[in-house]
Amino acid sequence: MRWSIVSLTMSVILVATIGWLLVTGRALILPFVIALIVWYLINALSHGFQLIPLGRFRLPGWVAFPLSLVTIFMAATFVFDMVAVNLAQLARDAPVYQTRLEEVFSQVSAMIALNDPLELKDFLPDAIVPKMVTAGAGFITTVAGSASLVFIYVLFLLLEQSTFDRKFEKLFSDPARAASAFAIREEINRSILHYFGIKTAVSIATGLLTSLILTVMGLPYAALFGFIAFLLNYIPTIGSLVSVIFPALLSLVYFDNLFPFVVIVAGLGLIQFSIGNLIEPRLMGSSLNLSGIIIMLSLAFWGAIWGVVGMVTCVPLTVVILIVCSKFEASRPIAILLSANGDIGDAPTSGTTTAQASPES
Repeated sequence: MRWSIVSLTMSVILVATIGWLLVTGRALILPFVIALIVWYLINALSHGFQLIPLGRFRLPGWVAFPLSLVTIFMAATFVFDMVAVNLAQLARDAPVYQTRLEEVFSQVSAMIALNDPLELKDFLPDAIVPKMVTAGAGFITTVAGSASLVFIYVLFLLLEQSTFDRKFEKLFSDPARAASAFAIREEINRSILHYFGIKTAVSIATGLLTSLILTVMGLPYAALFGFIAFLLNYIPTIGSLVSVIFPALLSLVYFDNLFPFVVIVAGLGLIQFSIGNLIEPRLMGSSLNLSGIIIMLSLAFWGAIWGVVGMVTCVPLTVVILIVCSKFEASRPIAILLSANGDIGDAPTSGTTTAQASPES
């Protein structure tokens, strides 16, 4: 009994210490986390290029890897330039849109004959539109400022990735434990690749359809809102809602009547509902095995620690925790609580897994 109390106390202290380090060290940790994501995308894209059939041949690794580097660099450059230009233009027009929004509130108040007219400041803080645009521009500036550090991290990860497997194997003196660790890593890699692959595909579809509807309706910054919809689609639940609110508010103040506003809200809502509730669950299946309430708690936790990056990575991080905890008898209760239905596979017999998977460098 005394030993269990000591173990519980040490566990609480360890968790508290890790949480403190994650918060206080975010300035250094966040660029490394972004670098890990970029490094993972480079390798995943390279592996994808090698799977593309070219008749009877496939791209060799020495061709696919540089091609993935060039593709991601060009995509990042294009997106950054597009977002920066659109945000700069939106920042110049923000005061006009805020004035127009105040006029809309006055018209609504007169229409429903309110004794105390509605004002924008009753719902939103003063000068909220320019502040939101400034915050977005500040985020882009911050990303650009840390881009050099992210680039250095990615460079070192790419240079040293050939030694990762050898180092990982040397961590274990017992070959059976090494095989078990490689199998766990392979399972984590497979789950994350499955999640990001499907999530990226549906996010691209969401962004393109959003831009298409806004372009057809004649709303400015359609490409920017499409990118916002693409990015926010990685954030569970609330991301799709926020991606509809921004263009809807702009359409409310940009057009002289409510018809475009209704069409945009209905169209974007239909896209989010169809992709988020019909298409994506069918493609994703039950492979993640995460409880809905756990996803929301994870979203709040990692969002409070790392902001937008934490919201985007909250699901993969929780999946990693679930898989690792499910492989050890002492931590299986944690995995059961994190899972959707409590089914996390057979209990480990002796702390090792007999199956061995080939590690992917």
